[in-house]
Amino acid sequence: MDEKQKLRVEMRDLRRRHVAALPDSTRALLFLRPPRPLADLAPEGSLVGLYHANANEAPTRGYAKWFYENGRHIALPRFTARGDAMAFHRWHDPFEDSDLEQGPYGHLQPAAEAEAVVPGLVIVPLLAFTAEGGRLGQGGGHYDRWLAAHPDTLAVGIGWDDQRVDHLPIEDHDRTLNAVVTPTRLYERES
Repeated sequence: MDEKQKLRVEMRDLRRRHVAALPDSTRALLFLRPPRPLADLAPEGSLVGLYHANANEAPTRGYAKWFYENGRHIALPRFTARGDAMAFHRWHDPFEDSDLEQGPYGHLQPAAEAEAVVPGLVIVPLLAFTAEGGRLGQGGGHYDRWLAAHPDTLAVGIGWDDQRVDHLPIEDHDRTLNAVVTPTRLYERES
């Protein structure tokens, strides 16, 4: 097992244990709205890409509702089939998910007829991050490839405080995040 795979196993377990230890009342209060510096990166009328979080990922539902209610448009990743390139498509209902369907990786995603879009800001899931914007994802490379193809899009990670590490094995194809948001802190990369 290479260094990245070993770290993914460790970080998935750490994240699972962290989330299991959070009282439901506390978890419900976290990530309800983006911090002001993050909200300022997406002015009214702009398009924000999010992800539909699984049980252990930092939740994005509060952000989706806040952006939607405050005049931003939102989008989610969509995959036509396993192994296909990721694309973002408009998400019109962050309250009931009425316009989402099950995707090939088990996540909810916009239906096939949803408009394909390119967000100016993308909130990115992660397994681990560094204060300098390094990111360890699930290992599929979907976000790294999408961000490489859209270099003008700002990428902001979202995660739990204990997902921060001092060092990550970074490769040439790995994209650096502009910032990372945790329940207690905003890490901004120096330009």
